[in-house]
Amino acid sequence: MRIAVADDDQEVLAQITGCLESSGHTFDTFRNGKDLLVALRRETYDVVLVDWNMPGATGPEVVQWGNDTLDQPPAFILITSRSDKADIVKGLEQGASDYIVKPESEEVILARIEAAARRHGTAGRSERFQTYGEYKIDRLNEEIEHKGERVKLTSKEFKVAALFFENLNRPLSRSYIFSQIWGNMGDIATRTLDMHVSRVRSKLELRPHNGFAIQTVFGFGYRMDAFFDDAELAEREARPVE
Repeated sequence: MRIAVADDDQEVLAQITGCLESSGHTFDTFRNGKDLLVALRRETYDVVLVDWNMPGATGPEVVQWGNDTLDQPPAFILITSRSDKADIVKGLEQGASDYIVKPESEEVILARIEAAARRHGTAGRSERFQTYGEYKIDRLNEEIEHKGERVKLTSKEFKVAALFFENLNRPLSRSYIFSQIWGNMGDIATRTLDMHVSRVRSKLELRPHNGFAIQTVFGFGYRMDAFFDDAELAEREARPVE
């Protein structure tokens, strides 16, 4: 997962990012609420941890803005030293998925992050097989079948395709895709991502008449749209296959 952590306390930042790094998650850190708001307009995050008393914009203000403004907001977790139930209820009513009262152990912090992501549908999927319309994904063997025929994909192409299927109708920033597929941007050229997306789109015949299509979100990244006659069906999660 890609996670944003916003707190003006360096010790808290160090503790949280330490457990995220050891768990293999990627993250960005912020010391000011306004900087976090700017990043939320430009980037994709699965979970956002934000301190209640952030300078620039408070945690509850960030949560409310995110839920009111973003098409698909991430899971928000408020970090707070407040233990008053009325304050906690207020934060949850403004759209926070959970809260963490400081100080807290790294094990509990990580468990709350992963639980919030699962509830919010941003944790990715762990089943070996998933089906999306006429597409069947085998995560173990990194294979995708379309209409019963296996499509030849490289490992990176498979990962790109699986990421899009697992985030249907969700805009993904370019840097988010890089971090999930290549680990970090490093020296990876921009055209590398465009090339992989183009190949996945072509090999899997991702077009509206096949139910799914990758769209370019100009100035941001890409989005995989699902096309179904039944609007409710378009929003469903992939069904695990036994």
